[in-house]
Amino acid sequence: MNSYSANSTVSMLAPNTDTFEVQRSTKAGVITLIISIVLLGLSISMPFWAGSSYLRLFTELACYMAMAQMWNLLGGYGGLVSIGQQAFIGIGGYSLFVWANFVGVDPFTSVALGGIIAALFAVPISQLVFRLPGGAFAIGTWAIAEVLRLVVANTYVLGGGSGASLTALRGIDRATRESVTFWIAVAAAFGSVLLVYMLLRSRFGLALTAIRDSEVASRSQGIDVKKIKFLVYIISSFGFGIAGALYFLANIRISPDAAFGISWSPLIIFMVIIGGAGTIEGPLIGAILFFVLSKIFEDYGTWYLASLGLLAVIVTIWFPKGLWGLVVDHFDLRLFPVQRRLRMPENK
Repeated sequence: MNSYSANSTVSMLAPNTDTFEVQRSTKAGVITLIISIVLLGLSISMPFWAGSSYLRLFTELACYMAMAQMWNLLGGYGGLVSIGQQAFIGIGGYSLFVWANFVGVDPFTSVALGGIIAALFAVPISQLVFRLPGGAFAIGTWAIAEVLRLVVANTYVLGGGSGASLTALRGIDRATRESVTFWIAVAAAFGSVLLVYMLLRSRFGLALTAIRDSEVASRSQGIDVKKIKFLVYIISSFGFGIAGALYFLANIRISPDAAFGISWSPLIIFMVIIGGAGTIEGPLIGAILFFVLSKIFEDYGTWYLASLGLLAVIVTIWFPKGLWGLVVDHFDLRLFPVQRRLRMPENK
């Protein structure tokens, strides 16, 4: 083959990059960024004009948002379906109390330490649960959370089964305590979304979604599946630790049943499934919907919980992609664009 024919063959086989472009942003994403900045500024100013009841409500909602984002990162994107992430909620909460009550660390600083301690505990825990295949992984995570609950419930110095109060807050006036707690909640809510968004737009996010779709194909492409799973488990545990510490900082009291109770898992999974797993928008919608429903119908007791279960079943059957998935299917709307989409350039 002469040089001309060889060059011609190469030019025919090589992709013509002028025929398409990679699109990573959308108009809806730009508008979402602007709205987010406005909402962030408005949220930061709330302690100066909003009542304490509103600050407490938003703090609770922020905890739900952070937890939903962290579980979605683990299960929705990573494919690691865990029903035991309450282990790290409890570790974060009790770490806060230990650092603040016994060590003398500032209670607000102890929130970050709660996340760090949860991530450190996640290292040996991951070595245990990752040995369990399929559904056994989910059961294993729950079993570890239950073991931790029993250990803490039988530890007298931590208050035993009756729990303990955050005595380190006694020297801080109520207004300061509520304001700083609220600002930490704002940081947790917005920070969890930003963290997931940045991770998913990176090569780490590409590897994570590839593993969720097919571990075998991912390994064939040179992806270190074990390493990616380990990292996403640690990151998720850190986020749950932060959210747990924040939740019990706002409540000023903690107990083993409240911190490590199995009731956390169905509520968090409900938020993600209802909103739409595998999206950033879905868990936010799910958290807000759950929060509103819980405040309106919480006085109905078991009927309220049964209604939530029925709603989850209906959405799962009729809208398997969740409420946000329904919006995407009809309007192709993405507020947090993380996909790489090929787009034909307009005529020049």
